Amino acid sequence: MKRVLVLGCTGSIGTNAINIIENMSADFTLCGIQAYSNKQKLDELSKKYNCPSLLTKDDNSAQAFQNLIEKSKPDIIVNGIAGAAGLLPSKIALENKINLALANKETIVMAGSLIKKLAKDKGAKIIPVDSEHSAIFNLVEKIGKENISKIVITASGGPFRNLSKEELSKVTVEQALNHPTWNMGKKITIDSSTLANKGLEVIEAAYLFDVKAEQIQVVVHPQSLIHSLVRTNDGMLYGQISDPDMKHPIFGALTWPENKQTYLEPFELFDKEMTFYKPRMDDFPLLQYAFDCVKNGPVYPIVFNAANEVAVHAFLDKKINYLSIARIVKTVLDKSWENKINSFDDVFETDLQARKYAGELI
Repeated sequence: MKRVLVLGCTGSIGTNAINIIENMSADFTLCGIQAYSNKQKLDELSKKYNCPSLLTKDDNSAQAFQNLIEKSKPDIIVNGIAGAAGLLPSKIALENKINLALANKETIVMAGSLIKKLAKDKGAKIIPVDSEHSAIFNLVEKIGKENISKIVITASGGPFRNLSKEELSKVTVEQALNHPTWNMGKKITIDSSTLANKGLEVIEAAYLFDVKAEQIQVVVHPQSLIHSLVRTNDGMLYGQISDPDMKHPIFGALTWPENKQTYLEPFELFDKEMTFYKPRMDDFPLLQYAFDCVKNGPVYPIVFNAANEVAVHAFLDKKINYLSIARIVKTVLDKSWENKINSFDDVFETDLQARKYAGELI
């Protein structure tokens, strides 16, 4: 039986992870939980499962996460924390030689090389939980990295994929939070609408799978049934197909390296439609900026993520309009960045600088 520590236990990833643990009680036990601010729900879960908990609004320190790990003694940690706040607990998990089921894409975007080296040095495994990277991870494991020439990441396109530039300038917060396919937190829902989320996934894929920007392609697939594809050296495409339900990649991460029978409903092909389009990078430029960040070196993904987080929260607070999100990110990226990223301290310092610049623009 695997002992599972769930970080971000009250969010969508955490809630789905706990659902899996409940439905597979012979395989998993919930040994610890963390939430940012929902103390009532955290206390309810802690009492129900008789496990230690951490409310990081009160204590977000490295020592707090270390204590939680020591009390819960997990075999695997699910990191469903949103945003840059997820990097520190990922680092601590790997330092403790614990396998990491990673839904926090910022961990890789901000510190991809450092995190991968840490995992290798400690003998821990990073198992992606993003539906796209989970699909790529499984395809790479089955086909072999040496046989793959290109990674194709699918995108729903968000709610505005058919809007004109003029219409995009009038988008409201309420409209941007109405995603057509996925039920997610506010920040990631806005990112999905601007394609910033897909940009973060491009950066994440480059680091996770050791590929260049030129080896990554994004295709808009509104139905979100194919979660990603790989093209093999002979030109063939192979994809992973399932309903758009985050329980599938979480289940795969928790059961890895086994391929266990699932209680989840299997995917049926009948009466399904699948369509594919090129992304409109001119109208959704954050995706192009992300590709540029992969090419420009490790400081730029940190800046991209930080500036975007600040801009998105300003949009949610109705301090800026929708199109200003991309303008702020581009302005911060265009500053002279000569920072060297040789340590996690360098990552955190660059993140703070980028947030400061973005905040000044707002």
